[in-house]
Amino acid sequence: MNRLVTWFAPEPGSRISEIIQQGKSPRMESVHLLWSAWIFVTPLFDRGYTWRWAILTALTYPLFVALFAKSMLVSRNVASRYGAALAVFGIALVPFYSGSVSYFIYGCVSCSVNSRRLAPFLLRLLALNALFLLVAWKVGYPWQALVAFPLMTFIIGMVTHVERIGHERDAALKLSHDEVRRLAATAERERIGRDLHDLLGHTLSLITLKLELSRKLFDRDTEAARREVIEAENVARHALAQVRAAVTGIRATDLAAELASARLLLESSGAHLDYGQPPCLPAETERGLSLVLREAATNIARHAAATCASVAFECIDGGLCLTISDNGRGGVLEEGNGLTGMRERVRALGGRLQIHSQQGQGTRLRIVVPLPASAMQVAAAPALPADGLTLTAEARP
Repeated sequence: MNRLVTWFAPEPGSRISEIIQQGKSPRMESVHLLWSAWIFVTPLFDRGYTWRWAILTALTYPLFVALFAKSMLVSRNVASRYGAALAVFGIALVPFYSGSVSYFIYGCVSCSVNSRRLAPFLLRLLALNALFLLVAWKVGYPWQALVAFPLMTFIIGMVTHVERIGHERDAALKLSHDEVRRLAATAERERIGRDLHDLLGHTLSLITLKLELSRKLFDRDTEAARREVIEAENVARHALAQVRAAVTGIRATDLAAELASARLLLESSGAHLDYGQPPCLPAETERGLSLVLREAATNIARHAAATCASVAFECIDGGLCLTISDNGRGGVLEEGNGLTGMRERVRALGGRLQIHSQQGQGTRLRIVVPLPASAMQVAAAPALPADGLTLTAEARP
């Protein structure tokens, strides 16, 4: 039993191991076995259900499932061999068994799923079909079958090959996005370390020197020692203010960076984000709206199942209107922690949040926050589109 479990364990570089690395369930691949139902339907168009068919099915179907599963469990370097073995297994059964064509088609498709290059797959497919045509012609298959089955294997094989290439590119894109985020986080940590070193290194050294001097002057000149302690206290207060400002800058993020991050997140989830150039806003307002946008993008990626989303900015009387919409499943009836936190952040800015979410028609968040008159003039000023930004859907002609 242990040997059987080991034999069916996924190897590194196999199709199943790649699916597991992508965070998906490997059981999803078993849905392809539903096509094998044709094996049990084919007798209706041939000699009917006979004892010979039942015995051959009982003997060959488990072997077919084992070969198909093994083609998904071994590394890509040898997976095509199992696909070719399955196809040859089907060809060998052509003179005796009506379900052999299904085995043959499965074998050809397995070759396409596990082949990394198109040319070797086409050569293997051509050789297998030539062998199948030779055997089927000698058995006496009608000419319609001799045309239909090779054409079917070619069409299904090409479709699965193209789909696999698309899935691999999506996986590579996701990995590149993760790598970009990791490198950005590493660079940010290094910057924070440099800033804190530059900020605190000199200041703490100065405080240490003044405290040492005050200790030495304590017995000889109490007044001078007191002055040194007061100066050390002032330096410490100034350093504390600088640290608070630096921490605030670390925690904050601007809307442009948050929009770019949201686009990467949604593209990894299969959704495209359109957005416009964010206006210039007061630091506190921009920080609050950035956090709201981050939470909204996370909700879309996790729950909306959307293919398209948009972010639009509009200056209205006395404030700014931020609209975040998607074409997902909608139907938001209860506010979870994410929406509650967004509403609290908007309320802290003195604004209001409206949610429009109908089942099957997506979700739209409308955030309106007040702005001072001076900030309104800056926000309303036309800005040139930044590199990499696209116009919102509303602004397109």
